[in-house]
Order: sequence, then C-alpha cells, then structure tokens
Amino acid sequence: MAQTGQRRALILKALTEHGSVQVNELVRQLGVSAVTIRNDLSTLEAQGLAIRSHGGALPARTPPTEHTVPQKDAINHDQKERIGALAASLIKAGENVIIDSGTTTISLARHLRAAQNVTVMTNGLNIAWELSDAPGVDLILTGGLLRKQSLSLQGLQAEACLQSYSFDKLFLGVDGFDLKFGVTTHHEAEASLNHKMVERARKVIVLADASKFGCVSLHRIVQLNRVHTVITDAGISQEYRDGLFAAGIEVLIAD
Repeated sequence: MAQTGQRRALILKALTEHGSVQVNELVRQLGVSAVTIRNDLSTLEAQGLAIRSHGGALPARTPPTEHTVPQKDAINHDQKERIGALAASLIKAGENVIIDSGTTTISLARHLRAAQNVTVMTNGLNIAWELSDAPGVDLILTGGLLRKQSLSLQGLQAEACLQSYSFDKLFLGVDGFDLKFGVTTHHEAEASLNHKMVERARKVIVLADASKFGCVSLHRIVQLNRVHTVITDAGISQEYRDGLFAAGIEVLIAD
C-alpha cells in the first residue's frame, strides 16, 4: 500500500496520462478504500490540481511539457540571462552556495565566472562545466546518477553528499510555481534532491521566469513557506506579485 504522498502522486500521474480517474478503478489499483480515494481527490481539488466529477476527477490544469536542455535554454533566453545576472550579484565573497541544475541557473553560472572566493556545489553537469575554469570558484559536484534529459545528477548518492554541508544560499530552478501547491519539478528524484538542498541552505532563492508561474508539475519540491526570495522578470502577473508579498516572500525583478 502506497503512503499518502506517493498515492496522491500516482493519482496525479494517472490524471495527466489518462485525462480522468475513477474512484472504483483507483481503489482496485492502489488497494485502499473508496473513502481514502475520495479524501485524496478532495485534497487535490483543494490544492487546485483536480476537479471532482461524478465517480472520479478530472485534471484542473495541464502540466508544463518537459523540454531538453537546449530547448529550455532557448525559451525566454533573454529573461533568463537577466535573472541570472541579478542572482549572481547576490553572492558575496566567502559564501558557500548551491546552484541547482537548470537553464535559468546556468545563466547564473555564466555571470559568476568572475567571482572571488566562492564555493559552489551543483548537481548540474552544464553548470559544473561552466564554472570548471573559473579561478575564484571552488567547485563541488554532488555525484549520483546522471539524468540525461536535464543533465542533472540525482539519487541517494547525491542526497547523501549534502548531509555534511551547510550553505549560505540555494539558487533553485523550478518547472512550476503555484501559490497553493508550491514549487514543483517534473521528476521525482530531482524533487527529492531539491528538497534536501532546501534543508541544507539558510536562504532559498528561486529563479523563475514569468512563464513558470501558475504551472504545476507532478512532483512538489517544497511549499512556499520554505522560500525566501524569488527572482523573476517583469512579465510576472499582479496576482502573483500580490500573492508572493502576502506569503512574505521577497520578489526581485530583473529588468
């Protein structure tokens, strides 16, 4: 029998793949009672991820498509470069930081090449390559299993690597950012590693261009109460500006 979080992730996956789910079928597949499934569907509806229907549920929204790294890098490239430059300006000499894998975070790495006396841990191969010859940056890779779709290292080895470190800041790339559900990514192992990163950093800074707001990917990294700062572009809606302000999250706009 799957635990609550795993079970709800499986229900979301079924919603995404099939366009609807039925209570009776989920009872059979997951080995729990109809009452439990109905509670799961009610919770997903409250989070804005499902719409209850007679005998089951429908998806409330379509999750964003996962692209390859080159495809991602080309999407909103100019905005990502400005976000990366602003993020790099927040890193001070002597700080220890984590830079998550991603194409907005690779822009941060490009603008960090001239930094002095900075230690960077990353799970992104492209980020490690970008900083490999930066003379003022000491570089640590997490290790782990390579996920080729995102050029990211992940898994138990990567998570275990984090346990003996403490970092000043985490710069986190995300696939979705929702005011109710939190920050999300496409892949379960990446979400798990990102959650561990959040635990090891004193300040969590999310880098997200405006297209990420209102999107929900399958796997939640953390809820918004774990996020301190969001760096984005001027395309962010007033709804999200107000929502982030209400949540006590600092919003920096990269002009």
